[in-house]
Amino acid sequence: MDLFDAANTDDAGVPRASDGSPLAVRMRPATAGEVLGQGHLLEPGSPLRRLIDPAEVGALPPSSVILWGPPGTGKTTLAYLVAHASGRRFVEMSAVTAGVKDVRVVIEDARRRLSTAGGETVLFIDEVHRFSKTQQDALLPAVENRWVTLMAATTENPSFSVISPLLSRSILLTLRSLETPDLDALITRALTDARGLGGRVTLEDDAREYLLRLSGGDARKALTILEAGAGTALSAGATTISLDAVERAIDVAAVRYDRDGDQHYDVISAFIKSMRGSDVDAALHYLARMVVAGEDPRFIARRVVIAASEDVGMADPTALTTAVAAAQAVALIGMPEARIILAEAVVHVAMAPKSNASYMGIDKAMADVQAGRIGTVPAHLRDAHYAGSERLGHGKGYVYSHDEPHGVARQQYLPDELAGSRYYVPTDRGYERTLSERLDRIRGLLDR
Repeated sequence: MDLFDAANTDDAGVPRASDGSPLAVRMRPATAGEVLGQGHLLEPGSPLRRLIDPAEVGALPPSSVILWGPPGTGKTTLAYLVAHASGRRFVEMSAVTAGVKDVRVVIEDARRRLSTAGGETVLFIDEVHRFSKTQQDALLPAVENRWVTLMAATTENPSFSVISPLLSRSILLTLRSLETPDLDALITRALTDARGLGGRVTLEDDAREYLLRLSGGDARKALTILEAGAGTALSAGATTISLDAVERAIDVAAVRYDRDGDQHYDVISAFIKSMRGSDVDAALHYLARMVVAGEDPRFIARRVVIAASEDVGMADPTALTTAVAAAQAVALIGMPEARIILAEAVVHVAMAPKSNASYMGIDKAMADVQAGRIGTVPAHLRDAHYAGSERLGHGKGYVYSHDEPHGVARQQYLPDELAGSRYYVPTDRGYERTLSERLDRIRGLLDR
């Protein structure tokens, strides 16, 4: 959807926001200095900085770029900045509506302008991952010959959604979700800036905290919610946006959940104990409370990984595999889809047989070490690879396990002071039941 008045553009063809444009459009950064959360892409001499300010590197031509990042991180904004600040002609296309014919018309026009000193063209394609291979192929000559400076935006991993020839001809720039301080600064700017709400309303602290949680790193979402709350407050004759005004504006009740207060610790405690207690329904309930409240999904994922080790352990070693994969996928995908990934991991951990034997084992071993029960490493286990080690008796009498029946060598591994100590005591639950039987056989072979 075009958020701008199509007739209201500057000389380069960059759309201007009208008074009736949404707040997210009116507050779009006008300079690189106003861009929040993407400082890693705007360093002096960086490809993006060269595009915005070609004079910075003299005659070195800028490259086409692919902007990859979550919604609301500034991909369209950066494209507008490049065209506006550099004076290049700006053409915007949406991969949802444009076809191959449309692409070729724009490229031919850009080529003609370039050959007749009509200036360079910035071609911005939003949601480029929606282009078919044929449509992306149509861009290759223009990018190869620099008839256009392509700026393609995508929310999906370009390695899977953009053809290799186009990727190899472009620079991939990854945008990050905005952190809470960035969003907070953006909200403050929107409240006071003449382009935004111009100081007509203020925002109560609890409403601000709730808005920041709902935004999930998405600047557009933050400003959309702020505008809705401001509209509700102003229509009621108020000059302050309350939590109630935000709730009524978006028709979603705020989940009382203070990330730094009791609710945070109570909910995460109940979440962990529900997984440990194998109550999958309760675990999903507390997961939902955290997700709806805007808790960082990476924090949730870390707790699931810990539970998979601490409470499931070797009773189901695949639970840790699932949890770690979920944590990695959450970091890659982000919200809202991350909720599905988290739910899968939570169900696995909650439903798995439970054992804290590994957890208890390492704690017992550490208690001995911290109490000074260490002893010396048996001579036959010491490093025998350096000069003089043989003279010291290092490695003498060591039995190579693979040469022994069952792959277990009958020899002492613990220091003398700890001989016979048993730290790992498996349960009879899940996969650990088989480990218990195997461990008994191994300890018999070790004569322990």
